[in-house]
Amino acid sequence: MCAYLSLGQPLQADMTEEQQNSNDAEDEAAGESLTLWQVMSSALAAGFGVQSSKNRERDFTRGKPSQFIAIGILFTVLFVLVMVGIVNLVLSRVN
Repeated sequence: MCAYLSLGQPLQADMTEEQQNSNDAEDEAAGESLTLWQVMSSALAAGFGVQSSKNRERDFTRGKPSQFIAIGILFTVLFVLVMVGIVNLVLSRVN
């Protein structure tokens, strides 16, 4: 049993049987791979340093490293392009 409070979730001891069954169903779905949205949101959260322990554990158990590497490279390229665009915009205003 889990004895900590996570993001507003009640303690396991305080849960009704229905809530515990709902959590068990989520645990059974843990064998599925992550969706694109889950990979993207995890990569962004990790990049900002605000990744939750629950999502980090989910990523390590269900995620594929290649997905996170590809999304990380994509976000890095987008970040660099945005920065280049901002610098060019600022420099064009100065001249």
